Amino acid sequence: MLARVHSAATCGIDARVLDVEVDVSAGLPHFTIVGLPDVSVREARERVRSALRNGCFPLPDGAVTVNLAPADFRKVGAALDLPVAVGLLSLCGLPIRDAPRRVLIGELGLNGEVRRVRGALCLALAARDAGFEEIVLPGDNAAEASAIDGIRVVPVRSLSAVVGHLTGDAPVPAAAASPPSPEPPSRTDYADVRGQAVARRALEIAAAGGHHLLMVGPPGVGKTMLARRLPTILPRLSRPEAIEVTKVHSVAGVLPSGVGLIETPPFRAPHHGISAAGLVGGGARPLPGEVSLAHRGVLFLDELPEFRRDVLEGVRQPLEERRVCVVRVGGASVYPADVLLVAAMNPCPCGFAGDARRVCTCSEHERQRYTRKISGPLLDRIDLHVPVPPVPWEDVDTGPPSEGSAAVRARVLAARERAAARCPETAGFRNADLSASQLAKQAPLNGEAKKLLAACMDRLDLSVRSLHRAIRVARTIADLAGRERVAASDLAEAVSYRIRLGTDGKVRPVLDREGRSP
Repeated sequence: MLARVHSAATCGIDARVLDVEVDVSAGLPHFTIVGLPDVSVREARERVRSALRNGCFPLPDGAVTVNLAPADFRKVGAALDLPVAVGLLSLCGLPIRDAPRRVLIGELGLNGEVRRVRGALCLALAARDAGFEEIVLPGDNAAEASAIDGIRVVPVRSLSAVVGHLTGDAPVPAAAASPPSPEPPSRTDYADVRGQAVARRALEIAAAGGHHLLMVGPPGVGKTMLARRLPTILPRLSRPEAIEVTKVHSVAGVLPSGVGLIETPPFRAPHHGISAAGLVGGGARPLPGEVSLAHRGVLFLDELPEFRRDVLEGVRQPLEERRVCVVRVGGASVYPADVLLVAAMNPCPCGFAGDARRVCTCSEHERQRYTRKISGPLLDRIDLHVPVPPVPWEDVDTGPPSEGSAAVRARVLAARERAAARCPETAGFRNADLSASQLAKQAPLNGEAKKLLAACMDRLDLSVRSLHRAIRVARTIADLAGRERVAASDLAEAVSYRIRLGTDGKVRPVLDREGRSP
């Protein structure tokens, strides 16, 4: 006797539809699962047996063989419990009514409960694209799966409910489509920040153009406070971006129950003790890392020199390619990693080098070793290097109220619209996406700006990559000002954000905002 039902399994952040074939033949009772199953999939035989027994459902006699086809990739997770159980029940005479082509996914508890699985959004997308009309899945996954148009989502809580739906005795109504979620009120706002005009300006440029940023300053000056308010000035995610971000969080198992699409840019701030696999992705069972969980949002690395050198070096390639490829013996998984990197660090181990109010207790050797923990190639990939000095008491006590996030966000949206209008063929285009071949066309320089650029190459010994990054930043500054051509003042401000740390811990710009070398 042979029964066949359909299911799906994740492969990276994508999924593939599977044929779950269940065969019962004469012989000694045993239960075998083939088709390149993971340990968690092989354990389904114990969960399915107990769920059927405790639900008072019949079990077939004889040798049971389950084949998961195609067998050319490893199946991971417990989402195949439900289709295996339904296949066994169909061999025992379960009268499944004629219905549209359906996919079954779900983990079974020993009492027959249908439990939440990872990657339900990816599985629903794969089922719809393969032409299926219905997907039966755990009720806790209904919100994310119902965000996909073109497929009927049936949420179930128990194996009994599945049987009632399949036989037609107690059909389960389909889940309602998830409406666009209203923007939640933010508990953080740029109006909370006093002073720090240069850092606020740099963060606005970073948000408008998608440029990476590093803040350097002593402890307690507001670096973390500024970084945590950056998402409040970023645009909401478009629907394709929201689906892409939600897929990553769903596969990683960090999507809260009952949440549909993630429509606001994510903010991730991993601790500096994180491993390379935790930050970039990987592990014995490859999962997305923090770089991918921050896709289309902000990745904040506080205390940057405290991260292990190999961990930081692992970020370099994702910053350039905007994706992470994790290769294992069983295959390769590709995760998106288009992030806005914001990093913060102290100028020295004690944190007070260059601070006029406190004395630095570090030796020159300690300061050099501390700043050299971050490699030059990684620093060169960061467009904006910003000093964050202590805030004077006058700014805290009697300073004017700071501009709120709503006003800053309006300028950011306008600048992004100008950039997107120049490249309508690229969805979600930002100036940080400009290739070297596009710079001459998309970021034309006027005569004064060209002279200043030549002076930068001759006098400041900047690399070609640094100059290209400065031009991209200058293009964003011009967009914020509403200018079509990049002016010399835009380029001067952009180059002023290319700074270096001296051995005394002081931050020295390579060019001031008027275009003069210090």
